[in-house]
Amino acid sequence: MSKVRVPQHEALNKMFPGGIAARATLVALGMSHSAVSTRCRPEGPWRRLIPGVVMLNNGPPTRYQLSWAALTHAGEKAMVTGVEAARLHGVKQLPNDRRVHVLIPHESKVATSGFALVERTIHLPVPVEINGLPVAPLARALIDAAHRMDRLEDVRAMITDAVERGLCDPLELRHELEAGTTIGSALPRRVINEIDRGVRSAAEEWGRALIERSDLPEPEWNVEIRDRSGKLLDFADAYWQDVGLAWEIDSHEYRIGPARHADATGDGTALAAADVVVVRTLPSRIRHDPAAVIRELRTAHRQATNRPPPTVTARPAQPR
Repeated sequence: MSKVRVPQHEALNKMFPGGIAARATLVALGMSHSAVSTRCRPEGPWRRLIPGVVMLNNGPPTRYQLSWAALTHAGEKAMVTGVEAARLHGVKQLPNDRRVHVLIPHESKVATSGFALVERTIHLPVPVEINGLPVAPLARALIDAAHRMDRLEDVRAMITDAVERGLCDPLELRHELEAGTTIGSALPRRVINEIDRGVRSAAEEWGRALIERSDLPEPEWNVEIRDRSGKLLDFADAYWQDVGLAWEIDSHEYRIGPARHADATGDGTALAAADVVVVRTLPSRIRHDPAAVIRELRTAHRQATNRPPPTVTARPAQPR
């Protein structure tokens, strides 16, 4: 019997996406189990990422390699979903999670191992291909991720970012939410309901919560401000009309819907020129330093109170 020839290192890397191989496949190619184990020792050229899954180098694995390792472990028809799938689709506001969540057919018997989070499902979607990886559609990936998250602000930022970037339609999210399990659905349901109610951004929702904590009067939310001739000056996320104080949450990364009206500068200069007191706040400051933001708003409110009110008009902004 002729000896089976094992492909050389370069050939092996070309055979396996990301340089990730199943041990069983290497053995089928003619390599012995002991040879694979020897190469996966700490000083060896390879590395075992998951039992039965080998990386054909010994450096730190990339996200791409971790995804291929999870897929190799999960088997045929597996696809990436959850946070890593959302990242691959282009969503940026994501929690720090190094696990790779994969979907497999319900009849499969593969279990979670290490960083490979395996979920069996009756409703296996048709994957899309991103960078050669089979990936769940974004709406499904977002709902799968949200089911396993426990912080409302993280779910809100993730889903709103996807909608803002035009990567996902809220109707698709609603469909995936209703089609899936109710376990872990409370937070994504709340966020989708916020979107349905017309909440413009995750940052605005944080702003509303901040105002509730302060002793400031309740402002008008989402208004457009015009001069005496009716010319649009700008939009304000919150506006105290009796004193002429506008609060702009600089939330372009989160905002849902099209860009603001082309006639508005969006930088507060037109409002300031019309004697409106303007406070601009980054969303990250509302989340991480709310006490300081409240102090700034109180100071600005006192300043505005001690000035004649501006000759501008405010009215609810039209859907953007």
